[in-house]
Amino acid sequence: MYDIGGYTEAKTVDEVIALLKNNDNALIISGGTDVLIKARERKSGYVGRDLIGIIRIPELLGVKMNSDESIIIGPATTFSGVEKNEIIAKNLNNLSYAVGTVGGPQTRNAGTIGGNICNGATSADSASTLFAYNASVIIKGINGERELPISEFYLGPGKVALEHSDVLVGIKIKKEDYHGYKGHYIKFSPRKAMDIATLGCSVLIKENNGVIEDLRIAFGVAGPTPIRVNNAEEYAKGKTISPEVLDKIGELCLENSRARDSWRASKAFREQLIKELPKKAIMISSGGK
Repeated sequence: MYDIGGYTEAKTVDEVIALLKNNDNALIISGGTDVLIKARERKSGYVGRDLIGIIRIPELLGVKMNSDESIIIGPATTFSGVEKNEIIAKNLNNLSYAVGTVGGPQTRNAGTIGGNICNGATSADSASTLFAYNASVIIKGINGERELPISEFYLGPGKVALEHSDVLVGIKIKKEDYHGYKGHYIKFSPRKAMDIATLGCSVLIKENNGVIEDLRIAFGVAGPTPIRVNNAEEYAKGKTISPEVLDKIGELCLENSRARDSWRASKAFREQLIKELPKKAIMISSGGK
């Protein structure tokens, strides 16, 4: 049985902010695939909370492309909505694939991309790919609107840069961060579906006849938050893709990681994945096998 105090369905973002401001016990709920589970399990911080529903607020739904060709994703858009959106499929195919690996169909039809990053979990399937795309988040609160890089949004395990009265209102990816890139996301987990990632690796590459012009590698579950491996990315620029170069990239990825032991996998196993998954993702992205 769910232990909640009450529920209000908000109609606008401003209404959400006002409700949060006037109620320290209030908590936003979107698709509910995370919040309701924690409420049912009596997790600390989720017992007896007054929930504010945002799933039907028009300004938080859908995907649009601005005049400068930056892409704005509404945080209340479901995983299925992101995966099947034409703008996403055409320009951010790596993200489309990544959100398609989340849970099962029921979770993808209810869970939202905003909820996936706002819970602050390093294992979130959308997070590492958003890191690779240099995404930024748009936040609205009692003091107005602000934008910050997603790398600054994640503060630690389960903690993000949201004040109590803040609402995530958009996820933004600029044209320069997706145009001309190819990519691939690999989710390693014991089962192919309905499982949390043991490690997630998202790669974006811009290359010309096998020469790497730019490379981005992001991991989930390789540290307390999703991470980028800047040293490996810098090393790869100007290099021709080869087994030796790929091996070096894998070694450099390991230098930036902070893998740990858990009941899902040992630190040593995760470190092996950290070295191997980016090599495989690069080859798939560049048309190899």
